[in-house]
Amino acid sequence: MRCLIVEDAASLRDVMTFFMADYADIVTACNGREGVKTFTRAYEERNPFDLVLLDVVMPEMDGQMALKLMRIVEKKSPAAQDKKAVIIMTTALDSPADVQKSVWEGDCTDYLVKPVVRAELMTMLRRYELV
Repeated sequence: MRCLIVEDAASLRDVMTFFMADYADIVTACNGREGVKTFTRAYEERNPFDLVLLDVVMPEMDGQMALKLMRIVEKKSPAAQDKKAVIIMTTALDSPADVQKSVWEGDCTDYLVKPVVRAELMTMLRRYELV
């Protein structure tokens, strides 16, 4: 599995990298703009990510905008015709409005409230048959 972790806090990138190390080839990005660029390049190289762990609150470009742009990349790519990436929003924002914006308006796959707990993350990954 290929995993893109988009998180501006280095310590949280490290924690999620540790959680995923046994299951995935991991690439990281430190903001939404870099995440979209990395996601797009993976499609251009015909080696898309299976999973994206995407923070919502980040500098340069927030996770909501990054999510929308990633889904546009998928729609335009012939490589994504049969499969979309599992995109899990990771955030401290847990209001119903925040969840609704990500899931219904942004088309994320799921929503995980920080602090990210390994057991909860693994349960989600099993649900989407990634582990």
